Amino acid sequence: MLFGKVKGTAVCTLKYQDLDGLKLLIVQPLDKHLNPVGSLQVAVDVVQAGIGDLCVMVRSREAALAMPEVKFVPVDLALVGIVDELEVKPDGEFDFTLKSGWNTYT
Repeated sequence: MLFGKVKGTAVCTLKYQDLDGLKLLIVQPLDKHLNPVGSLQVAVDVVQAGIGDLCVMVRSREAALAMPEVKFVPVDLALVGIVDELEVKPDGEFDFTLKSGWNTYT
């Protein structure tokens, strides 16, 4: 999974039939420190993100599987989550403590 920041909207007058009703957004891929990485890309939005939102993205086959109804759609990047809170710890430090209200691992 990748981080990306939504920068704008792409408008298409003609697109693949199974993408009807889905937004195409322009996103800037980010690294773990939220610095821009690479060039702007177009992603299919399945989570109703907006401009300025920090999102979680998936690529390749996972992007096609994220589509709501049809599972074989020619997409390469999809927004699958909107980040509400982000805590980045120093490299090598992990916190596996589950917060109250979460189910424990089995």
